[in-house]
Amino acid sequence: MRSRRPFPSGGLGLPLLVGLLFGSAPLGAQDWDQVQIRTVPVARGVYMLVGRGGNIGVSVGEDGVFVIDDQYAPLTDRIVAAIRAITTEPVRFVLNTHWHGDHTGGNENMGRAGALLVAHHNVRDRLSAEQLLGRAGRVDTVAASPAGALPVVTFGADVSFHLNGDELHAFHAPHAHTDGDAIIHFRRANVVHMGDTYFASGYPFVDLSSGGGIDGVLAAQGAALALMDGETKVIPGHGELSSRSELQAYRDMLKTIRDRVARAKGEGRTLAEVQASKPSAEWDEKWGGGFIGPDALVEAIYQSVGGR
Repeated sequence: MRSRRPFPSGGLGLPLLVGLLFGSAPLGAQDWDQVQIRTVPVARGVYMLVGRGGNIGVSVGEDGVFVIDDQYAPLTDRIVAAIRAITTEPVRFVLNTHWHGDHTGGNENMGRAGALLVAHHNVRDRLSAEQLLGRAGRVDTVAASPAGALPVVTFGADVSFHLNGDELHAFHAPHAHTDGDAIIHFRRANVVHMGDTYFASGYPFVDLSSGGGIDGVLAAQGAALALMDGETKVIPGHGELSSRSELQAYRDMLKTIRDRVARAKGEGRTLAEVQASKPSAEWDEKWGGGFIGPDALVEAIYQSVGGR
């Protein structure tokens, strides 16, 4: 068993994307101090950690700890403390569901402490070079990540991990939230971690600048639903622990909005005209209060579907 080494504190590692992804200014040091890590039991040996950024999935057992995403570097010590409250086994693997900084910001710390970093090929490619991150008419530059933050093992279609009495099957969801999304199925535990292919807290962020698209999001959700039954626990990229029925309803909603926008675009309507028609109106009160509002959702769909 790999020896446990203390996790480093300090350095921010990857650039912070709080302001980009959540519509707020980057947090200062005093704000990081206020972030608490909440541990949510999901299934036997499986937990969800909620802090600042994407939800973290954790598998624990005698084979060690498997972590899905790691939020931001300033939170690494608190994330590790939350894991230590569950188990004293070492963190052996960290799998990134995609490249955004609220899911990969702790990579350098985790890797330095001994965890093997894993992700889809496109995640390493995007972290390795400067990126342009666009949303709702705004484009920001994200610097390349340091070498220590890059995934060491990458995969194409899928990869499986056999540990803690379970098989954790990670598979690529092409051109969904980004071009490097992975969904992870805990086969025995009957848990699926969706990454940001599912926002249980609001309308989805479809990152067109990173190769994402609404049809890929719908396909990813459909592929995940096909693995689930009525007892499956669903860890979303953001929001509270969810279920198959909730994911199905969310997908049905997105599919309806997508089809309305595509139809209007095919009829030659401009983006402004489609936004003015409010194709998401009946869901805006429930889902439109997050950092992706109705107009931003419609714009992302409009830009990623066919038509004139």
